[in-house]
Amino acid sequence: MEERKFVKLKKDEFEIKEFVKAHLGKGRISRLDIEYTPVGEKVVISTSKPGLIIGRGGERITMLTETLRKKFKFENPHIEIKEITSPYLDAQTVAEEIAMNIEKSGPLRFKLIAYKMLQQIMNAGAKGVELKISGRLPSERARTWRFTKGYLKKVGDSAKVVDKAQVVAETKVGSVGISVSILHPDAKIHDQIDYAKLGMKEANVQNGKV
Repeated sequence: MEERKFVKLKKDEFEIKEFVKAHLGKGRISRLDIEYTPVGEKVVISTSKPGLIIGRGGERITMLTETLRKKFKFENPHIEIKEITSPYLDAQTVAEEIAMNIEKSGPLRFKLIAYKMLQQIMNAGAKGVELKISGRLPSERARTWRFTKGYLKKVGDSAKVVDKAQVVAETKVGSVGISVSILHPDAKIHDQIDYAKLGMKEANVQNGKV
């Protein structure tokens, strides 16, 4: 019985998250979390565009609060906005922006869009990034293009600190899948070798300093 309640709760949460994303607009929400407290429901929206989410005088938040209360039977919903200060280090935000650019500019410019985004992510301080774009882009057959820069660990404990996101762009030639993986500047990588320090240590050993 408890398992059924848990499954229903997660299903309801998924529907709420999809509704809120559609209601506020594509590319405006990176993450949405729902916390249940004794005094009501706390909805935390992570976004790089808080002004667009809040609206003039908080009107969009007020409308969304009423919708959550009436449509989804929330007793006392409270919406909290969490601003993303480094949008190019947030995988979901990056994936959404790539999708919107492909939908706006057309799939033939996907390489230009990807390379430009790679540089912006690295300029923001990322240690590494991987972008994957899949679909029928310049050819009749669907295939996947991979764009990488910097260092990115895919297996082991270090892979757990990689921020990942997947979205779909809808174009005239069909759906385009977009996958983004970003290794943040403050991510600790235990198995990465600092060759510069290693070289200095070997030199000191040879000179009898260690």
